[in-house]
Amino acid sequence: MRILFPAAPGYGLMLPLVPLVWAARAAGHEVLVATTAHMAKVAAWAGAPVVDVFPGRDLGEDLVGGPPGPGPGPGTGADAGVPEGYWELARAMRPFDLFTLAMTRGTIDAGRDFGADLVVHCSDHQAGRLAALALGVPALEVGNRVSWSMRDPDVRETARHNHRMGIAPDDNPVVLRLRGELGLGDREPVLLGRVDPRAPSLGGLEHEEPDPRDGVPWLPMRYVPYNGGAVLPDWALRAPGRPRICLTLGTVAPLLPGGADALRLLVEALAGLDAEVVLADDETDLSALGPLPGNLIPAGFVPLSGILRDCDLVVHHGGSGTTATALHYGVPQLVVPSGADNELCARRVVDRGVGLAVAPQELDAAGIGEAAGRLLADASFRHAAEEVRREMAGQPTPADVIARITAAMAV
Repeated sequence: MRILFPAAPGYGLMLPLVPLVWAARAAGHEVLVATTAHMAKVAAWAGAPVVDVFPGRDLGEDLVGGPPGPGPGPGTGADAGVPEGYWELARAMRPFDLFTLAMTRGTIDAGRDFGADLVVHCSDHQAGRLAALALGVPALEVGNRVSWSMRDPDVRETARHNHRMGIAPDDNPVVLRLRGELGLGDREPVLLGRVDPRAPSLGGLEHEEPDPRDGVPWLPMRYVPYNGGAVLPDWALRAPGRPRICLTLGTVAPLLPGGADALRLLVEALAGLDAEVVLADDETDLSALGPLPGNLIPAGFVPLSGILRDCDLVVHHGGSGTTATALHYGVPQLVVPSGADNELCARRVVDRGVGLAVAPQELDAAGIGEAAGRLLADASFRHAAEEVRREMAGQPTPADVIARITAAMAV
């Protein structure tokens, strides 16, 4: 079977698909990841065949940098292949609508050339949904966050009015435009299932159950962390002689309000603890932080899946992938949410008792140090995190989900 994996150009939007890609390849299926920008290289490093479905421009750079200076105009020069309305969406900072507009046609072309039999896409990647419909093949929709799922009625309603959540309603102008241009009408793709990767105590499923909206089965799936690969330093494989804290602000340039000043404050707060602090960050110029404390290991980029097993605490920005990876390893968390769905992740962490959260505007060294010290000393956080770890370990694997879906197609 040939399986197409369309993915938006963001770490948190593509990496959750990687374990399913691995599972499909291990089962003997042919796979192709359809993405763009820097995610094309990231997907290739994960071991997948990749096609760049929008090679003319870098969507991420265009969102941050805005349109180029006066030139020959849309459709020529640097703007060759740029669809009408592209720069308006970039200026309005509507990334998911921009991904849909820019990537849908290329994804359809890739799927047609590949001869796709099945499309597997994340809930917030409308290009994948539209591609399945245009190709006339079934799809599997994958939830890619632990903060929310489309099973949650309140999330579905909020998403209808929040372009940054990425779930386009039926009357979304970009989706309607593409449906018209592609002759898709109001038809919907044949969905074989929807995946919710959350642990049951975090809103996930204990067993498969039908979606009350349309009867499509919701499938539980174990979260398997993939944060990239790297040659691990010697210390990463040795258990520390004192508590180890991982400090990370994400895979992209840290976006915590205050930038380097906020990171300096976190480093200062953790410097007073009798603990080893691993700073997983290869984006920040550490010289801007001044003299580094003696208990800090500036590790550069290290995959969290390579170091968290021996950590006693992770301090982070509230990214869904970081939150889920910490849950996978049963590590308590201190969350300083910085944007996107980070506040929802922080709320999940606090409500489940696996950690604490501090609002960015309330950041001060004393408060961070006190919270981190409490998380290290109070065993209830570790016990709760271990409970969630055991829950996740008992869920169906990505291999189980691939087998379930491909078996359904064979009927």
